[in-house]
Amino acid sequence: MASQTKFLRKRIKHAVVRPFAWLGIGMAWLVLAHISHRALLAVCDRVGYLYYRFDARGRRLALVNLRVIRGHGPAVCAGYHQLSFNARYLDYDPTWREDLVIRRSYRNMSRTIGHMFWTSRNAGRRAASVAELSPVVADFLSANKPAVTVSAHLGCWEVLSQLVYMAGHPMVSVAKDVGSSAMTRLLMKSRKSIGQDILPAAGAFRPLMRALKDGKDVGLLVDQEVKRKNGGIWVWFLGRPMCVTVAPAFLAAKARVPIIVAWSRPLKDGRYRCERIDTVGWEKCLDIRATTARVMDGLARVIRRHPSCWVLNYRYFSHGPSPEELAQLEAEVSHPVQTPVA
Repeated sequence: MASQTKFLRKRIKHAVVRPFAWLGIGMAWLVLAHISHRALLAVCDRVGYLYYRFDARGRRLALVNLRVIRGHGPAVCAGYHQLSFNARYLDYDPTWREDLVIRRSYRNMSRTIGHMFWTSRNAGRRAASVAELSPVVADFLSANKPAVTVSAHLGCWEVLSQLVYMAGHPMVSVAKDVGSSAMTRLLMKSRKSIGQDILPAAGAFRPLMRALKDGKDVGLLVDQEVKRKNGGIWVWFLGRPMCVTVAPAFLAAKARVPIIVAWSRPLKDGRYRCERIDTVGWEKCLDIRATTARVMDGLARVIRRHPSCWVLNYRYFSHGPSPEELAQLEAEVSHPVQTPVA
């Protein structure tokens, strides 16, 4: 009975929220794609602030994630890995500096989504006017065709794949469904406007392998939980166990191509620069677990330095490992296990 009630509440919530979501997307298409970049930043900053003000649950979750980043997580949120965790029941008691970081995180997220709609019109010219590849990234991509590019929901992740495509590298990215299937198709249309291919996350492995064999780069965001049955493994991320995808290492090893871990750093003038975090040769990717841990460590280093550039109001650590899995993970940190690729 309780499960039926929960399911019914979820259906009602979706039915109420969906019209507003469609209204927001429609307004974004009509307005954001036809204004200047300066006006875009002003609109996005205002929307980000309003989202921050009204997203009480998200603010609490952002504070928990921020304290996890700072290394205070276990002391302030016992049970964060448990299924009973609910951000609605936490106190929002940030310091002024923590609140500033959280507000800037909402602003960064709003700007990222705004740029997705803004670049749906005159995509190549607009993306080139607001973002650039660093020389190090440009040289790496020129010398390694194709490559597996890895990032997180950090900086302006939407413009990252556009920059790679504009540098002359055909690009295939993976994205999860958002809302209904019709809403997902509409957002995909905006993301594909510059010419890159977007694949749904479900069943993406074979198309990604085919893309690499055809000489196309692959773009993946890896800072979200993946179930073990879907190809996830436990690694340490920001001092916490997290089950993440092995797709970057596995694809790189199978296709014998390198990995580049990068992010788009926001600049003070509202533009972005794609910068390298780490690179991994395909030979090292034969050790799937070590490579996956290395990728997540690189992303964690940047997130710790720039927490306001990460999407903080997301539940990254929904589940924890079993005692057996945790013991195995702790043992493998000291004694890495080689995982061969067939």
